[in-house]
Amino acid sequence: MSDVAMTLVRGAAVGFAIAAPVGPVGLLCIRRTFAHGPSTGLATGLGAAAADAMYGLIAALGVGAVASLLLEHASLLRIVGGALMALLGIAALRRARQPAGSAPAAATAPTPSGLLGAFGTTFALTASSPMTILSFAGLLAALAPPDGSVSGGLLLVAGVFSGSIAWWMMLVGGVSASRKAIPPNAIRWIEGVSGIALLAFACWSLATGIVGGAAA
Repeated sequence: MSDVAMTLVRGAAVGFAIAAPVGPVGLLCIRRTFAHGPSTGLATGLGAAAADAMYGLIAALGVGAVASLLLEHASLLRIVGGALMALLGIAALRRARQPAGSAPAAATAPTPSGLLGAFGTTFALTASSPMTILSFAGLLAALAPPDGSVSGGLLLVAGVFSGSIAWWMMLVGGVSASRKAIPPNAIRWIEGVSGIALLAFACWSLATGIVGGAAA
């Protein structure tokens, strides 16, 4: 296997592993796939993968000024991300309290604005964790080709992005396959559980952001 292919494969494996743990974005992807269908679920996952790729590009291109600026305002970004998660969690809990007849049991055709919103919220959530750039910097240092070329770093980022997309496609595919077996009332339970979990993530993000800001 050529060096180019090996770099892409290594990046894809890491991208898959980074995306796989179920956090706030994973919960949103699952909930949106159940409620609105696979297109919205994929748009949700794509937003997270795009934010990861953005940080990977910053690290690969060695844009130190941008990286330093993001890390300098890490606490503020955590607070912004926590606030966004809290809003999403509250909205999910409100939907969970709706009468069964008014809750969307099946997907309607997603509109472009709906898909863009699904992409944008998860992009913002992922981008509000600027410490990710440190992970990518370490990743590039450990896995990029020995010559340390920019092209090698970009190949690695492309692999990470493709691996991340592969995970989101698998997750959405699995949820979509089981979607028809889920009774309509179960959507309300999914909304409620995801809302509580998102609020818990929001509290952690807000707490760490406030503590970090006070310490600075």
